[in-house]
Amino acid sequence: MDAIASPFRRAAALALLAAALVPQAAGAAAAQRLAAFLEDTRALRARFVQEIVAEDGTPTERASGTLAVLRPGRFRWDYREPYRQLIVADGERLWIYDEDLAQVTVRPQARALGRTPLQILGAPASRALEGFAVRELGLRGGLEWVELLPQGGGDGPADFERIRVGFAGPRLARMELVDASGQTVRLRFEAVERNPALAASLFRFSPPPGVDVVREAGPRPGAEE
Repeated sequence: MDAIASPFRRAAALALLAAALVPQAAGAAAAQRLAAFLEDTRALRARFVQEIVAEDGTPTERASGTLAVLRPGRFRWDYREPYRQLIVADGERLWIYDEDLAQVTVRPQARALGRTPLQILGAPASRALEGFAVRELGLRGGLEWVELLPQGGGDGPADFERIRVGFAGPRLARMELVDASGQTVRLRFEAVERNPALAASLFRFSPPPGVDVVREAGPRPGAEE
């Protein structure tokens, strides 16, 4: 993985949110709930609690904060505890601001998302599930679960193995992402609001004075990654 991988591992929950915003699903109960949830979801705001669990089941990190999403392609993921980190996608650029390091990383959004679930946020509706298979997992822990599996195609190999989305009735409740190393990111959503009025300023970012700004350019036309 490249230099942006570490912040994205912290922000793996964001990938799960992207999976929840795909505009189509098929199958029985959970997939139908996903489809119903997405049908009129143009914006989303919520609090989240994130837990990262190692392959052996040992919790390795816990964090919490708030998120806002405006489809297509704009989101704000604000970690508040135990560290401060802000991730903003404005539709063209992806900004990652680490307050502890006093550093901002900015990269062209299309390249930064690459072959990850984050690409789904910006994909046209007709293409959002390209490269994914959807299957039912049934009832588990009182929630209806659906799973998204990366398939061949797309923009290169995925660095995750599966994404699971859990619903409590019509309400989005949980998400899980299992990466290629066996690590799992678990999310619990609270105070979920669908289609709130979100200010455009939420999805703009200007580096604070005095911080280091690392700009990662996109590839030259015709150049290979």
